[in-house]
Amino acid sequence: MDGEQKIPVVVIFAPTACGKTALAREIFGSGSLFGFKGMGEVVSADSQAVYRHLDIGTAKPSPEERTELPHHLVDIVSPDRQFGVGDFLELADSSCREIHSRGKIPIVLGGTGFYIRSFILGLPPTPISDPEQREKIKKRLELEGNSALFHELKKVDPVYAKKISPHDGYRICRALEVYYATGKNLSSFELPEKPRPGYTFCTIILTRDRDELFARIDGRVDKMFADGLENEVESLKSMGLTKDSPAMKAIGYREFFDDEKRDSDSIRSLIKFNTRRYAKKQYTFMRGIPGAVEINADDTDAVVDTIRDFLNQHSVFLPNFCR
Repeated sequence: MDGEQKIPVVVIFAPTACGKTALAREIFGSGSLFGFKGMGEVVSADSQAVYRHLDIGTAKPSPEERTELPHHLVDIVSPDRQFGVGDFLELADSSCREIHSRGKIPIVLGGTGFYIRSFILGLPPTPISDPEQREKIKKRLELEGNSALFHELKKVDPVYAKKISPHDGYRICRALEVYYATGKNLSSFELPEKPRPGYTFCTIILTRDRDELFARIDGRVDKMFADGLENEVESLKSMGLTKDSPAMKAIGYREFFDDEKRDSDSIRSLIKFNTRRYAKKQYTFMRGIPGAVEINADDTDAVVDTIRDFLNQHSVFLPNFCR
């Protein structure tokens, strides 16, 4: 998009249970009292909301909520298909251009820090895939399992191993493929430091006191179980999904496959623990984004003022909204 008019994008990041989706509806939804009604559409930056049939465990916005505030990149992929950051960037770029072409504001909203960081800064240059090496490691994964290969990754690239889940077979294989094909760690490839051309960003990181956030996470998990998470997982299993299915590696689902003998209460506790730990890692991952501002999730007025100031600065691009 070099040389083209820059697209203004509002980016709102927060981990699960922080209240980002409710806040976006309050500001941009059909009932908005802030003057932004009908102005924006959400581009979901949630690595699991893309999957169909994963509704409860992803806390996916309901069809009614998506009517109130349109969402893109939700329910677009079969749960047995791999979906990665490259797929996200391609579809997010397309969605933002399409939303902007209709005179509306793209709102990139989500809790997957890797997706949001990559959307703003782009991906680091990495080697082209080596099909032979990839197939070799894939066969090893099938024979040895995630745990063995993750242990190997921790030895050859401990920096990258800390950034991913030990259950993420796709990223484990990719990192080992790069290492054995090039002799270099995936983490050694330099991350971009400047925002991608073609956009101008208003990046907001919603924060909460840690104890408050953890309590909200625990409450969110309890609600998932009350809403029928266990039945949803059984339904997914009946569709043929297993622990190796891409969508089943997500927190809230993989715990049901870790140990088939684990009871409901221990699964619930494990989901809470894993979600809290993931929230901390996501905040760490988002540090250092150029121009990002941290705002308490309950301070709606500060979020609104930040967005309004951003839109006023770019009124040349949004004349219908900012006069």
